[in-house]
Amino acid sequence: MISEPAAGIRLQKVLASAGLGSRRACEELIAAGRVTVDGEVADLGRRIDPATAVIHVDGDRVVVRDDLVYLALNKPRGVLSAMSDSRGRPTVGDLVADRPQRLFHVGRLDNDSEGLLLLTNDGELAHRLMHPSFGVAKTYLATVPAPVGRGVARQLRDGVDLEDGPASVDAFRVVQTQGREAIVEVVLHEGRKHIVRRLLAAVGHPVSRLVRTRIGPVHLGGQRAGTLRDLTRSEIAELHRLAESGPT
Repeated sequence: MISEPAAGIRLQKVLASAGLGSRRACEELIAAGRVTVDGEVADLGRRIDPATAVIHVDGDRVVVRDDLVYLALNKPRGVLSAMSDSRGRPTVGDLVADRPQRLFHVGRLDNDSEGLLLLTNDGELAHRLMHPSFGVAKTYLATVPAPVGRGVARQLRDGVDLEDGPASVDAFRVVQTQGREAIVEVVLHEGRKHIVRRLLAAVGHPVSRLVRTRIGPVHLGGQRAGTLRDLTRSEIAELHRLAESGPT
């Protein structure tokens, strides 16, 4: 952490330490009225406590605490979305065991599913992103039996009655068909357990493989299974924007 007298740290120094440019460039941002602290436009003389101040630049949240960690994991199949397991099964916690921070996984992927999982020690952000009312969009690629009829997309968008209530997708498309299998892309805000598998099974296309490729602004891309990467500053800012925008 940056240390300075109890009066606080100059805002431009904090912004520069957060990677927003040189101290002079950060002074220009402040002078132009593009920086707010705790909801108020900041001036050049402003001193802050990085541990508590909420800073936005051009409306985007800037994380200035250097103890906060934001990671993207490509969870392999067969790994539990848990930080530990009393039965000794492989967990996400095993993949971050060498990190000093106490991390949370944001949401879950079932044992047989793969792909993007977010990890952070920012408990407030994790809680907001996991809450169903915030409805962060998630994208999946699912391998299902082919052919996939044209009516399946409309059926899923219109809604399907499941045992715990109706559910629908935001978008659906067939990505590829090869022989008896098809890969389909599903986008939805739902967070109920096994929701993608249950929806596709309900329309006659049980899933044999499921990979989550996107959570809000964060893409899996070509990240290898079992690896971690730090989120970019823009990804973190967008996740905060989604969390601060309130429930849908």
